[in-house]
Amino acid sequence: MKYRFYLFALIGCLVMASACNQPQQKVAAPVAPAKKVDFADPFRFHKLIEVSPGEDYDVLSWGRGSTTTGSYLILHSDSSGKKYTTTTGDLDGSIVDVYNSDMDLDGNPEILIQAKAKDTANYATIYAFEFNNSRANKLDFPKLTSSQRKGYHGDDNFYIKEGKFMREFPIYDGNGKDAKPTGQKRILEYGLRGNNFTVKQLSTDSTDNKTTTTKSTAPAKSSLKSEKKETTSKKKSKKHTEEKKSKKKKKKHHKKQEDTDDSDN
Repeated sequence: MKYRFYLFALIGCLVMASACNQPQQKVAAPVAPAKKVDFADPFRFHKLIEVSPGEDYDVLSWGRGSTTTGSYLILHSDSSGKKYTTTTGDLDGSIVDVYNSDMDLDGNPEILIQAKAKDTANYATIYAFEFNNSRANKLDFPKLTSSQRKGYHGDDNFYIKEGKFMREFPIYDGNGKDAKPTGQKRILEYGLRGNNFTVKQLSTDSTDNKTTTTKSTAPAKSSLKSEKKETTSKKKSKKHTEEKKSKKKKKKHHKKQEDTDDSDN
């Protein structure tokens, strides 16, 4: 009986030791959903632009009491040169996105801020700067010309392509709320030369979908020429016929005169 007790005790210890040596399966922790970034007042937008190692641009918008107006803020950090500068200005609307480029290939980065005004057409505004070391040079972004504005109702899409700043937007037919999209897009390419923007339209579009064909009441030049030629030909033929009749009449009269003279003799 005593030996049996020790045997059961030994088996129990072996079972417990085996259980302790088994690797424990870890339960995966649930992945928390990504939280939307909430900016503390008065800030509403932030984007970091890394131009090169040690050179960063933090672009922010801020303002209390209004979501349609405020100010933009560009914080330039040159950690290698130990230089930190601030550029600010008035903002109309809210910032949609920020872009970085070097359109004139001079080694000085350009920071372009796209803002959207609170209106029915969602018109876009671009705040552009070229940075040379710690100095910010404000650039005048060109407005759409009268021809470029035809059919424009906002909904701009900006992006960087091959070092150029691209803009495309749908073309509408009509005005106001009755305007309807034509399915066409106008594409503009912006470059920089001597701190001045250049604009090139890449798309071939039409703002008028209705093609009206008007029949001309005036005869064509070829028709006039043919008609004139035909008239001239008819005149010549008539003249020739009249001349032939006249000659025949004269010949007949001359023969009659000869016969009369012979009779007299």
